[in-house]
Amino acid sequence: MAIREYKTIKEVVGPLVLIKNTKDVTYDELVYIQPKEGRTRIGKVLEVSDEASLVQLFEGSQGLKIDDAKAVFLGRGLELGVSPDMLGRVYDGIGRLKDDKAPLIPEKYINVNGAPINPYARDYPNEFIQTGVSAIDGLNTLVRGQKLPIFSSSGLPHSRLAAQITRQAKVLGDHENFAVVFAAIGITFEEANYFIEDFRKSGALDRTVMFVNLANDPAVERISTPRMAITAAEYLAYELGMHVLVIMTDITNYAEALREISAAKKEVPGRRGYPGYMYTDLASLYERSGRIKGNRGSVTQIPILTMPEDDITHPIPDLTGYITEGQIILSRSLNLQGVTPPIDILPSLSRLKDKGIGEGKTREDHSDTMNQLFANYARGKEAKELSTILGEAALSELDKVYAKFADRFEEEYLNQGFNTDRSIEETLDIGWKLLRMFPVSELRRISEANIKKYY
Repeated sequence: MAIREYKTIKEVVGPLVLIKNTKDVTYDELVYIQPKEGRTRIGKVLEVSDEASLVQLFEGSQGLKIDDAKAVFLGRGLELGVSPDMLGRVYDGIGRLKDDKAPLIPEKYINVNGAPINPYARDYPNEFIQTGVSAIDGLNTLVRGQKLPIFSSSGLPHSRLAAQITRQAKVLGDHENFAVVFAAIGITFEEANYFIEDFRKSGALDRTVMFVNLANDPAVERISTPRMAITAAEYLAYELGMHVLVIMTDITNYAEALREISAAKKEVPGRRGYPGYMYTDLASLYERSGRIKGNRGSVTQIPILTMPEDDITHPIPDLTGYITEGQIILSRSLNLQGVTPPIDILPSLSRLKDKGIGEGKTREDHSDTMNQLFANYARGKEAKELSTILGEAALSELDKVYAKFADRFEEEYLNQGFNTDRSIEETLDIGWKLLRMFPVSELRRISEANIKKYY
């Protein structure tokens, strides 16, 4: 579509600009607002009618004089310049380089809104990704092509867990190319600095593409940040044949920006003021993960979101849970006990975990030990609750063993700190060490062959 210029800017309210008498304008189209003097501002079309177009700026409108300014419609949406040299680079929320390295020469430009994967072309996710975190690898396994969110709460160390997974994540196999795309959405300058320095020190930045959107950046930029990250991941995966893990934090900030823009457009609000289309909007992000038949690459997503007021029924975690394949839940009580990372395994779930484990992928005893650890920990927690109410004297000798197991499980299996990278073999061996607290008669979920070999 051709570039069109208009000198019919009618009104500016905050970051919104109203341009009258526009023709052939499309939703999400990029616009330059160029005053006679001063810097050009970039925006995108939020709303279109027969009489006018409403544009939201990616930066403030302070000092913008509309009398002599013109609006230039570019005839295309927001695009990201991609190249194999993207790895190790840091971008802002709309794809401009932020680091002090040399400029990048893009191979091509890709529209960030992407296209959904044809369901018939999808390949089933069934290969293991090792995060180095026992509570995920051993019990809620992440599989290539999966979308597995982390549900956190304000004040919990989800940022440190995100940094740990970015540093440690790998696919097993000699000839596999692995990369991480990290999108920081609406975070503070201190948090952004923490991530960049942490990745730089550990060397993880060399295989990472970072997109950083700060809390003081405009809401409309927050909407584009995850799309930029997923576009970069799709390019690395489907055109360069890499296995890409996309970590996005914090999706709650994204949803708040969505609500803010919806209110600016005077749309009818849905549940808790969020727009009625939030489900389809979140799905347009999450459903861009997966594997494609005949293609080596894969896109796996870990979106991280803080549940407002610790409420798992809040629209953001609620809708995310419907679209994604499970959830990892961080626990405030485990955090208070000093367990790091404070992953509560009982309400956590990876719906594809049984597809990525077993002989040839992790180890033949993985499924058995996973089920047994879940069962014994659940019973141990029950025994501890009973002892709190009735006193320890009310417990049988076996119940006391289960209660002791629950404590040791939290201390030795879950509590590994944010700097320990455990291989899947180490995780499984720790599981066996804890299961040896019980007589063989209590290990009903483990096959005889595995008991003979590992017990």
